[in-house]
Amino acid sequence: MPARPHIVARQLACRRGNRRLFAGVDLTLARGTITWLRGANGSGKTSLMRILAGLSRPESGEVERHGDLIYVAHGNALKDDLKLVEAVAFLAHLHGVPGARQRAARALDTLGIASRAHAFVRTLSQGQRRRGALARLALDDTPRAWILDEPFDALDTDGIARLAGLIEAHAARGGSVLLTSHQALAVAGAREFELQPWSKP
Repeated sequence: MPARPHIVARQLACRRGNRRLFAGVDLTLARGTITWLRGANGSGKTSLMRILAGLSRPESGEVERHGDLIYVAHGNALKDDLKLVEAVAFLAHLHGVPGARQRAARALDTLGIASRAHAFVRTLSQGQRRRGALARLALDDTPRAWILDEPFDALDTDGIARLAGLIEAHAARGGSVLLTSHQALAVAGAREFELQPWSKP
């Protein structure tokens, strides 16, 4: 019997205030797949991701989840008053990762930012903060769902290549990835899912 998908969404609708963003959305995150969520600005991409992650409720429809997931928002969620390695270790500890400090240092190396490990987060550039936030993905070797909101934002060419490698490796071990990106996506095997804005019939 094939393994169950990590996430199955059926007939999702979302409303923000008096405005309906989308309706009738069906989306499956199968194991070993990478999905590029596309859509116009304001179409509800972030809202859909938050619903899939269980952080928001849909107006209607249902979401079935099998296993836990990692959600990386557009913000970096790093504490400014911590050193970068401490901030990443804190995130690792929250997720129950053993040997958090040592593994955080290795994760920063994987993202190419080990040289800034002992710099305070508040002193880092936006690109360096983004690499630090994404280092939590290098801590994860469980084939679960990753939901990533604009993960390539603020990354240079080297950072993009490193993150693409992490995403491809995660899918290869049976994980699933849903991501948004305003730039051309250089990730092997990604399929596109276009989120259509709702319009009255």
